[in-house]
Amino acid sequence: MKDEVYNQAEPIPGPSVKKVEKVAREHGLHILFGMPEESEVKGVLHNTAVLIGPKGFVGKYRKIHLPTHTVFEERRYYRPGRDAPVFATPLGTIGLTICYDLYFPELTRLLTLQGAQLIVAISASPSLRRTFFEGFCLSRAMENAVYLTYVNRVGVEDGLQFWGGSRVVSPGGSILAQCKYDEEEFQLCKIDLDEVSRSRAFIPTIKDLEPALFDQLRIKSREA
Repeated sequence: MKDEVYNQAEPIPGPSVKKVEKVAREHGLHILFGMPEESEVKGVLHNTAVLIGPKGFVGKYRKIHLPTHTVFEERRYYRPGRDAPVFATPLGTIGLTICYDLYFPELTRLLTLQGAQLIVAISASPSLRRTFFEGFCLSRAMENAVYLTYVNRVGVEDGLQFWGGSRVVSPGGSILAQCKYDEEEFQLCKIDLDEVSRSRAFIPTIKDLEPALFDQLRIKSREA
């Protein structure tokens, strides 16, 4: 949206959230969508994922990793988020990410350690990055033994082609559902959350974590 983002941003909850809440109530759905959020501080915007349930607003996640390279210029418009919340719902405990976040395994690891059973990534990935995200979806699901749902844009806008290919990956790395490339498609996918605990018993990646490495990671990231 470029500079138009300043005209389109809204507080959360706000008018757009209320419209989606009405749909969720009418159909008994949980709905996840992205929007530009006008924060509590005037002039500060966030790229935000919003989770709505049948009873209304559940929660939001403000994108932490903002790409500002090649065709992307998110830091020009948005302030990065600071928190990685998870949300307990009747569907299970859900963690949220947005697009470029999947490049950073630390975020999905944190969501997992906070109890996420299902991590959903909404995305606007151009075709040039297809192989990256296909790999990330498998890796983030298997290394954390969680379900990973990746929902990507499709179509062409301003010379960028978005490749679609939305998918659901099991904790063991099986692709349970996958939408077509370069075409709009809708699919249903049933998941079994008990598979999360079964996968962690088989390959205990969470149990075998070495916490001392996190301290080293923090130190090295400050030096980079």
